Amino acid sequence: MSPTRQQVLMYHSVDDFDEDPYLITVRPARFAAQMAWLARRGLRGVSMRDLLRAQAEGTARRLVGLTFDDGYADFAAHALPVLQSHGFTATVFAVTGHLGGDNAWDPFGPRKPLMTAGQLRQVAGQDIEVASHTRTHLSLAGAPTGDLYHEVKTSRTDLEEILGQEVIGLAYPYGHADREAVEAVRAAGYTYACGIKPAEADPLCLPRTHVSEADQRLRLSVKRALHHWKWGRRR
Repeated sequence: MSPTRQQVLMYHSVDDFDEDPYLITVRPARFAAQMAWLARRGLRGVSMRDLLRAQAEGTARRLVGLTFDDGYADFAAHALPVLQSHGFTATVFAVTGHLGGDNAWDPFGPRKPLMTAGQLRQVAGQDIEVASHTRTHLSLAGAPTGDLYHEVKTSRTDLEEILGQEVIGLAYPYGHADREAVEAVRAAGYTYACGIKPAEADPLCLPRTHVSEADQRLRLSVKRALHHWKWGRRR
């Protein structure tokens, strides 16, 4: 089965907000409604680790990948309780050079606190996969070769030391990936990597569907249909 046949949803922050210039925040009430929408349709949200395992076993038909980029502290406060109420899991992609800091890479908009190493261990202990979002949130496409390899290799080593377990996944910051970035991720030993809209199916550049505050039932249905129209027929 192609690794793109199951839809993967891309979230960032789940919190209340007054301004959201990058469209990365979903209010807790809207997030709860979105997860309820999945559950009513007989779908189950899972981590990328669980999704890829199920695909290998041929049991992924009703699964949807749930991913959260950047490792915001609001994941534990607002997203995790909703996921647990439905029996869902998810993947958090953490920026290891900013743990306990904030989203300094966003020059505009509010500062959002990131999880600490201890908080990452706590969510990992509750069946949440913790994976890499590089070390500094550097755009990997076109990055100097030395910076590129340092970002993907060091972040994986950092997380494995923090968690005491193997880290198999990465998400490209900003969704930016080119051939050299993909090869660097491959050389660093990752099993999978998530982008946004890659041109071809590749386990090291998987497509995801961005989810925002604006996504209610109709928009979610359209996005799911578009994913399967584009990727469901590919092998």
